[in-house]
Amino acid sequence: MAQKITISPVTRVEGHGKVTIHLNDEGEVIQSRLHIVEFRGFERFVQNRPYWEMPVLVQRLCGICPVSHHLAAAKAVDVIVGAGTGEGLTPTAEKIRRLMHYGQILQSHALHFFHLASPDLLFGVDADPAQRNVIALARTPEYRDLAVQGVMMRKFGQEIIKATAGKKIHGTGAIPGGVNKSLTEQERDLFLKGEDPLNADAMIEWAEAAIALFRDFHKKNQEMVDEFSRFPSNHLSLVGKDGALDLYHGKLRAVDAEGKKILHDIDYQEYLDYIGEEVRSWSYMKFPFLTELGKQEGWYRVGPLARLNTCEHIPTPRAQEAFETYKSYTDGRPNDMCMHTHWARLIETLFAAESIKLLLEDPDILKDDLITKGKRHPEGIGLLEAPRGTLFHHYRVSEQDQITMANLIVSTTNNNQPMNEAVAQVARKQMTGQKTITEPMMNAVEMAIRAYDPCLSCATHAIGRMPLEITIYDRHGHLIDRKSR
Repeated sequence: MAQKITISPVTRVEGHGKVTIHLNDEGEVIQSRLHIVEFRGFERFVQNRPYWEMPVLVQRLCGICPVSHHLAAAKAVDVIVGAGTGEGLTPTAEKIRRLMHYGQILQSHALHFFHLASPDLLFGVDADPAQRNVIALARTPEYRDLAVQGVMMRKFGQEIIKATAGKKIHGTGAIPGGVNKSLTEQERDLFLKGEDPLNADAMIEWAEAAIALFRDFHKKNQEMVDEFSRFPSNHLSLVGKDGALDLYHGKLRAVDAEGKKILHDIDYQEYLDYIGEEVRSWSYMKFPFLTELGKQEGWYRVGPLARLNTCEHIPTPRAQEAFETYKSYTDGRPNDMCMHTHWARLIETLFAAESIKLLLEDPDILKDDLITKGKRHPEGIGLLEAPRGTLFHHYRVSEQDQITMANLIVSTTNNNQPMNEAVAQVARKQMTGQKTITEPMMNAVEMAIRAYDPCLSCATHAIGRMPLEITIYDRHGHLIDRKSR
């Protein structure tokens, strides 16, 4: 008998989603979909608001990654006020923003790995659901220190955010053309030399320890980690000068499954010439694609795995050493193993910790030259690499300084098709031919989604009105009629 399996809600992700899996009479998986079931219309209701409100307003999209939206919107508004893109700010403003951003990367990556992902790795996919959480880690003597480190790393990142943005959540530090505060010597010294464990050196050591933990787990569970979910894809991210990993600013680069460049370090102000968005009837999330390759072949991954596939090196020494080990595992070829996203994420955590220390040691973060302005422009685009991947904010404004158009392509939206590919692959492996669908099988499907660290509440937007499509099939599965609007 044909069967429909629904996993609702998907757990240990930010936001609400569900998975539906259809099996035929022979027990074969014939369709699987990740549905995003909540709708948030920020692209519409920011219209007619003053453009300078955007850095504060749009971060209300999310309480998990507000800093990313805050900074992406600020970068877009920088263009509107004539401050240029990226390097147009004063050294102090750019470095304060980078410090804020790397604090966000550190706290978000720590949250995902230690709180959301590690219970699956350390307790196993078939462990009791009541055990697969960070509280159980803290109650297990073997993992207690690990749980504490995860909490403290997140706390350190949030304190960095508070010092640069004014608040840990929904701050106001980034303003059109710069920032509204720098750091005091006391704040700087507290982060650099504060009591253990809340200082930059401890964060670097703990990030290295987390990488070692994952590599040890990988060594003991190589087949599972490598083959759990893998498929060829394109990869997209920003890259900095000389192809370096840069999570705050750069050019857009994409590579295919073989590592060949298919988007050649373009100015992201021109992204509309290269990236399209498709809307499908069964999800509130859009499906972006590279227009040159089309909807079927042009989808791509973003995030830690993609970033380490597109960049050529990492500009901090310890993260670069970890990157070289990581790249050697695939002989320099793009990595298509979804569970290796956790490895890549931890390397970025180390990069963020090292970058925070370097910025704290830079005297520019104490100076008071905070704002740049120039000739006003009617349109601005801001991109950065949020923890989950490339984040696009695009605004047009009227002569009365009001927003007339807003388009947001958030990280999780960029990963929409890859997540659906991962769900389909794991569902086929786990459920095809099984007479009984077990909770561990369903958790395996969720694990495939969690590898992307999706923030579903951020991603629920649509261009214009949502499409409605009705299809009618006969009992043999033949299409009789289709209507859409």
